[in-house]
Amino acid sequence: MDLFSYVVRYDIGFAPNPFHGWCSLGTCHEDFRGRVSVGDWVVGTGSAQKGLAGRLVYAMRVEEIVTFDQYWHDERFTEKRPVRRGSMRQRYGDNIYYRDENGHWVQVDSRHSHDDGSPNVGHIMKDTSADAVLLSRDYVYFGRAAPEIPERFRSWPGPAWTGSRFDSTRDTNYDLCMRYSGFRRYFPEDFKAEAVGWFRDLIDEDDGPYRGDPADW
Repeated sequence: MDLFSYVVRYDIGFAPNPFHGWCSLGTCHEDFRGRVSVGDWVVGTGSAQKGLAGRLVYAMRVEEIVTFDQYWHDERFTEKRPVRRGSMRQRYGDNIYYRDENGHWVQVDSRHSHDDGSPNVGHIMKDTSADAVLLSRDYVYFGRAAPEIPERFRSWPGPAWTGSRFDSTRDTNYDLCMRYSGFRRYFPEDFKAEAVGWFRDLIDEDDGPYRGDPADW
C-alpha cells in the first residue's frame, strides 16, 4: 500500500470531485494519477494561499481505477458530467473526457474548457496523458473545514529515503504535507500504518464523507 500526498492548490470541487457519493480524481495531477494502484491512499492537504497549510482537505482509499472512456460511459457516474449552468456541484463535474469514433479526445464544456465552452487543448493534453480516473466511496472530504493534521505526522522520525530505498543508517523526519508542487509518496511503513489509522477514524465518524464545502466556493 502506497500513500500519495500533495497540496490541493485549487479546491473548487473539481479535482477532487467529492460529490454524489464518490470521491473522484480524474483531472490534473497527471504526475501521479497513473502511478496509483487500487488500495493506495491519496491525501490532499491545504494550501498556504487559502490559509489551510498543515490541514487535511481530503483522504481517499482508491477502490477503482477506470479509463476516461469507462468513466464517461458508466451509468454510475453520469451525475459527475458537468452542467455549466447548473448548481455548484453540477458545474464542476469532472466526467469530461471520452474518445470519438476516430479515437480523438472529446472535452465537454467544463472547468477545463475555455470560457466560451470550446476545448482547451493544453488541458486535454495534460489531463489525458494519464488515462486514469481514481474512484472511491471510502473517503472523507473537509474542504474549507479542513482539520489540522496532528503534529506527529509533520515530523515523524524514520530512516532516510535515498531515492530507491530506505537507509536505516541515516535518520530523517517525514512530513505528510508538501510545501511545494508535486507529490510525496515514500513514507516508512509505520508512518503509513498510523496515518491510515487516523484517516480511518475520521471516515468512520457518523457525519458522512462530505464535511465541508470547497475552499474556493
